[in-house]
Amino acid sequence: MKILIVDDSYLLCDRLRDALLQIDGIEIVGIATNGADALQMIKTKNPDFVILDIRMRGMSGITVLEKMKEQGSNARVCIFTNYPYKQYREKCMKEGADYFFNKNEDLHKLIDLFSKKITD
Repeated sequence: MKILIVDDSYLLCDRLRDALLQIDGIEIVGIATNGADALQMIKTKNPDFVILDIRMRGMSGITVLEKMKEQGSNARVCIFTNYPYKQYREKCMKEGADYFFNKNEDLHKLIDLFSKKITD
């Protein structure tokens, strides 16, 4: 499974990458720290999954989600945010996100999701 990580926190990107690479069958095809780079990598790297932060400098994750769906990306999207508010969850799910997790509480759920996806 090819995964693209999109978050403006280098520390979080490194932590996610290290955790996900412990799972057999996972390939991290890129790490983007802003929306423009994310959209370019989605086109060129064709990930199966995008882990996407909502609040980033320049372009929000919600805008990235909207644009990637407009461009016809079939990648599944997992929103991973410090802003787990109901209105964000509803907006993201409406725009085509597949999962929505809270960074402060749900890292284990995110890792479990990918562990199960590989074994399914």
